[in-house]
Amino acid sequence: MSDPSVAARLAVYYEHPRWFERMFAELDRQSIAYRKLHVEHARFDPADRAPAALGGARVVFNRMSPSAYHRGHGSAIVHTLALLGALEQSDHRVLNGERAFRHEISKALQLSVLARLGLPAPATRVIHRIDDAPAASEGLRFPIVIKPNVGGSGVGVVRFDSLDQLRAAAAAGRLTLGFDHVGLVQEFIPARGGHIVRIECVGGRYLYGIKVHLTGQTFDLCPADICRTSDGQPLDTACVVDAPKQGLKVESFTAPPHVIRAVERMLSAMGIDVGGVEYVVDDRDGQMYFYDVNALSNFVADAPNVIGFDPFVHLVNYLRAEVNRG
Repeated sequence: MSDPSVAARLAVYYEHPRWFERMFAELDRQSIAYRKLHVEHARFDPADRAPAALGGARVVFNRMSPSAYHRGHGSAIVHTLALLGALEQSDHRVLNGERAFRHEISKALQLSVLARLGLPAPATRVIHRIDDAPAASEGLRFPIVIKPNVGGSGVGVVRFDSLDQLRAAAAAGRLTLGFDHVGLVQEFIPARGGHIVRIECVGGRYLYGIKVHLTGQTFDLCPADICRTSDGQPLDTACVVDAPKQGLKVESFTAPPHVIRAVERMLSAMGIDVGGVEYVVDDRDGQMYFYDVNALSNFVADAPNVIGFDPFVHLVNYLRAEVNRG
């Protein structure tokens, strides 16, 4: 239970007020004592090797969201890097720690890891000035998308079908590069079969996969019906994971073994203990591309009906094992 008066061996650091209710409920069901630490109350002393806010916990599960800046917690993104680093320096076991979060808040860094591992990703150019977007698109196949480097729920992703459209938008100041003012100019991949695949891992190992059937226009290869309204306004959702709630067809899917191995390799390279990866097959030539890595991975809604089991039980079992190991 989350009780400040009870000594805890696990602390959960989080930002979004609702996304982790099922996890907290499962921790309570399994009678695991834990301490909640919200980002708003995450002041710390770098010299304190046993912060009182952790309630004695030596294992910390990082659930900070890169989209926090859309909810008034943008400063907590950089603060989180410092906090996680300090905890690791004081010998805390941090799940999805500083290295994982550094990759979580940089799509550009994720793509660099994929390139090093020799894994396929959409052709991309990284910019820090909006005016550079048209020139950066040279050599890319249109349509292209402009993505903020610090992502979250598809917010800020815009598609352009031609260079003229992109030039006009850049000249008119209609583009934004997001929280860190770094952006990606990336080829848009039309999904073969009208679906993408999301793979979830716990403890760095495959847990399940789902196939999400897309409808309408897509941004960031994420269903537009999930990520934004018909007039382009962002929605406060967890994107693909909420597909069943949004009426999209979602089904259990087991990815090929070589894809599962690739996902586990990339998460290991990024230091991500719990996370999800999405990929798509290009309808034009059948090439598969990994296009998104999420260290803050929320399990699909209505999981027992979609995949046949409750992934939160597996997650909490993993947390229990980490606490006992520590």
